[in-house]
Amino acid sequence: MNFNFEEKYILENEVVRLEPLTMSHFDSLIEFSINEPEIWSFNANGPDSPENLKKYLDFALKQRENKLEYPFAVFDKKSNKFVGSTRFYNIVLEGKTLEIGFTWYGKQFQGTAINKNCKYLLLTFAFENMKMERVGFRANNANERSKNAMKSIGCVEEGILRSFRTDAFGNRIDAVVLSIIKSEWYSGAKENLKNKI
Repeated sequence: MNFNFEEKYILENEVVRLEPLTMSHFDSLIEFSINEPEIWSFNANGPDSPENLKKYLDFALKQRENKLEYPFAVFDKKSNKFVGSTRFYNIVLEGKTLEIGFTWYGKQFQGTAINKNCKYLLLTFAFENMKMERVGFRANNANERSKNAMKSIGCVEEGILRSFRTDAFGNRIDAVVLSIIKSEWYSGAKENLKNKI
């Protein structure tokens, strides 16, 4: 498959729909920026206010325009509303690698079936449509919820990037790096994740 950044890819199952993030999603996501700014405390530059949500969307759309990232809005079919965002980033088509990240959901939707369903759709698309060899993930090493979520979908921890970035308060953070490679996806990770959703 020749991945086209201009194509409108929609990934969905009976639980969620991932559609390309656009500025039109501002009104659907603003409630989280206003009411739940703590969602982004582990990382800098989160959309933790209306102004920062606009900057966040602008940056995501520019990254897609520059063929560096492909952001999605996450729609929960049960509640019939947009509940967060995720994206492919660090996309290296020639090297057949990418990362999944910038993932966040409203607090009510964390720890539900949303994340595993999103990851299943994203990983299936990455390995089976885009023919990727490696899909990576990163998180603030202090974010146990995020690390546990990644390990629960089959990610293997690779190491720590020390003093890698800052959190929302300007503190230096270590980032944990995890991944799933193609052979792992086909030899069990896919089936294990499918059984969990």
